[in-house]
This record gives sequence, C-alpha cells and structure tokens, in this order.
Amino acid sequence: MLAQQYAAIKRDLDEKGIVFSFSGYLSEGILYSLGEALREKMTLEEADAPTVRRVFAVFVEQMQNIIRYSAEKVTGATTRAIELSAGMVTIGMEQNKVFIVCGNTVHNADVPRLRERLDHLRSLDREGIKTYYREQLREEPEDGSRGATIGLIDIARRASEPIDYDFDVMDAERSFFCLKVRI
Repeated sequence: MLAQQYAAIKRDLDEKGIVFSFSGYLSEGILYSLGEALREKMTLEEADAPTVRRVFAVFVEQMQNIIRYSAEKVTGATTRAIELSAGMVTIGMEQNKVFIVCGNTVHNADVPRLRERLDHLRSLDREGIKTYYREQLREEPEDGSRGATIGLIDIARRASEPIDYDFDVMDAERSFFCLKVRI
C-alpha cells in the first residue's frame, strides 16, 4: 500500500511534466542546496546557459519570497536563532517552456496589496516592465518591505509570459498563495 501511494504521487508529477518538487520548511541553506541540484539537473539536460540563468534567478527569488513572507513559520533557538518558513516549489516543462510554481501561506491582510502588485505587473508589456523596474530601483522601499516589490518585478522581467497567480482562502486569517512563472 505504501509503495502504491507514493508511486501514484510520482506518476501524477510525471504526468504534469514536473521534474523537481519540494514541499516543507525552508532556510537559506536549503535554498542553496536545492538551487545547486536544479542547476546541475538543467546542465545535465543541456539547457542553454541563458535559460539556466533565468530559471535559476526566478527560482531563487521565489524561494526567498517564501522564506521572507510565508505566514507559516517555526522559530527557536539552540546555539543561534532559527527561523524556518513553510512553502512548496515545483519546476517542470509544458509546451516546451520551463515553469516554476511556488506556493505558501500568506496573511489575508497582505492579499489585497499583493494582488494589486501582481495585477499591475500583468497589465504591463515587456518594455513597461523594464521601465517600472528602473523606476522602482530609484524609489525608497515601502515600510516593512524586504525587497518583494523589486523581486516580483524581476520575476516578471525574466518570464516569457505574464505571470499567473491565485489565492485560496484557508481561514479567516490565512490564504494559500501560488505564483506560476514560465520561461
């Protein structure tokens, strides 16, 4: 029974074109290790260097967003302070493009501002995204921002299509946020 359950999960991932998947608690160290595995996998598949760079950059930015903004965290201290953020990432191929999907829990209070930013990015063409990026580099970061505005713009700059996103309300306090980027 155990093997059947996990073989079914593996088949489902394969059918969806997913070649890389992680779900759990993340730290900068895990990000580094997963990033190295992703880079090596793409190198073995002989992906061209610009695609590898774009996929890697989007992967890192999305994972950093999970680490910084996930509403699901565990903290503690041993010999040093520890904070882990929960989320998931899947990377795969569809219609000859690489896709990266990240998801994590967010506070419902943050949803309207995040939706507004993402809708604005979706409304811009490639040149508009470049211009907006340059403008935002000159602006002071918003209070409480840890770089998400620039990060989302950078993701949109590297995407080959408009980014997709969705929210699924979990309860009165939290929603599950999902962002999909195609390269």
